[in-house]
Amino acid sequence: MALRTSPFPNWFVAAIHAISWVLIAPCFWFLDRFIASWKSTTLEADQREEQECYLRPLEVFFGSIFFFILFLIACPFAFIGFLLWAPLQACRRPFSYHKETKISKKESNFKLTEKTSFGFATANLCLLPDSLARFNNLGHTQRRATAIGQRIAHSVHRPQIRIIVESPSSCGTLSPSVSILSDANSPCSEAASKQIAQADGNYGSTDNHCTASQPSSVEAVVPGNDTDEQLTDSPTTPLNSNQNSNQQDGPPALLSRGQSTEDNVIWEVSSLFPTNLDVVCLEEVFDKRAAQKLINALKPVFGHILYDVGVYACQPPCTCSTFKFFNSGLFIASRFPVLQAQYHFFPNSRGEDALAAKGLLATKLLIGKNEGQKDVVGFFNCTHLHAPEGEGEIRCIQLDMVTKWIADFQAANTLPDEDVVFDVLCGDFNFDNCSPDDTLEQNHSLFELYRDPCRAGPGKEKSWVLGTLLEQPTLYEEDVNSPDSLQRTLGDEKLRKQYISPPVPVAGQPLVYPENGQPWIGRRIDYILYSQSSLSKHYKTEIEEVHFITHLAGLTDHIPVSVRLGVKKDTETIEE
Repeated sequence: MALRTSPFPNWFVAAIHAISWVLIAPCFWFLDRFIASWKSTTLEADQREEQECYLRPLEVFFGSIFFFILFLIACPFAFIGFLLWAPLQACRRPFSYHKETKISKKESNFKLTEKTSFGFATANLCLLPDSLARFNNLGHTQRRATAIGQRIAHSVHRPQIRIIVESPSSCGTLSPSVSILSDANSPCSEAASKQIAQADGNYGSTDNHCTASQPSSVEAVVPGNDTDEQLTDSPTTPLNSNQNSNQQDGPPALLSRGQSTEDNVIWEVSSLFPTNLDVVCLEEVFDKRAAQKLINALKPVFGHILYDVGVYACQPPCTCSTFKFFNSGLFIASRFPVLQAQYHFFPNSRGEDALAAKGLLATKLLIGKNEGQKDVVGFFNCTHLHAPEGEGEIRCIQLDMVTKWIADFQAANTLPDEDVVFDVLCGDFNFDNCSPDDTLEQNHSLFELYRDPCRAGPGKEKSWVLGTLLEQPTLYEEDVNSPDSLQRTLGDEKLRKQYISPPVPVAGQPLVYPENGQPWIGRRIDYILYSQSSLSKHYKTEIEEVHFITHLAGLTDHIPVSVRLGVKKDTETIEE
């Protein structure tokens, strides 16, 4: 599907849609405030208790009446707007495209070398209308959206510092992205890492005076001997920065970085997003105003953004099938131009999930030119699967659809004179690799086509992996309400059990978890997968780094995940 900035075929249809939304929006907002007036987050409840505020019942009573009256007044106008809005959805393209022109284009000077790496991240933000987000113990959707966008943008543009140890056994650069050191040298990063979750009214306030700057690279040379004592004793350097976690004698709380013995993948629990991310996939960006705030914050960094992804009203059009009140919530921000994009929604959703147009967004990105001046492209796909527990059959059918849709999209959009260097699938899959209740999904054939860097096999995680779903009632407790405190908590297995959602047992059967000698990991439902089979034959990929990111502590109930995917030329294939 050819991209254009407007989701509508012409200006007249776009104008009618804008008028219809002006009529609908007040009614929608009054209903949202009516529900939000009596639904509090645990943070708001604790603040009122500390302040000994006894006016809450009166606020709820009069506030509810006030917004309900305004809702009733706005209903007739909303009905007229709905009559205009609903038919227009049949001709609406299922996403909007923002292309930033005032940005230094990375793709204009990008050249694929013998070995290149790309950074990807995914995060579920729960940017629902404020009233609905409160049922997940998250309030103030617009403020959270602003703070989230600023934190991501400032992290990506902080200086990148590398430490090189000069010693006979030195392995060179210890870390391509040492976030704590970078944080110490960037005023924006320092501000972004402060506690924001102390009060809902302070979301984003720490970042107001920071502006995104072009990332720089700083290299520090540390003379040393055959050991790494100088690094591990440094207060600004994370412990175990180049050692395997199984070799450490320190307490579990200090194990925030290591290197996997299985495949030499560097893993880290990072308080900031890694520098130089190339593509970011966000889920549950349902609210349109929140999406616009994310765009405003991210567009100086990511010049190509797909948002408002999904379909509305009756789908398929002109039928009496399920009515879609919300879009898919998918949101992609990329440094590279989007050449093609295609969206599909899941027709088998049930219950509350059927109210949203969850599905798959498949994109083709233009990376640059290779040495032969051929186009270099990459495929990036994101999805959000069915949510309710105990309904693995539905998710398996959706995984079948995802596999087919991706294959069809790539077959239709791969040209013979271009090189494909990555094929990534990410998103919120709503199942994990440790719950007995998710056995069907764990054994799906998707994992034969796409590799999961955190997975040792069906139902078995690698030892350094962490769960990504936080327990909602505890989001504002001191151990998890800031990036630094959440980072420390995730490194301590005893604390981790209190704040990461536990595995889901099969109904009627006791849960035995973890197995003897295995660490307690919890539910990891946010995935970044990659495929080798769809790449051009001259290229190979491998995972270099995996990050579990605590930078959005207090702003969402998920832990973002990022990977750095290395792409190198296969010299043996080229010689043949």
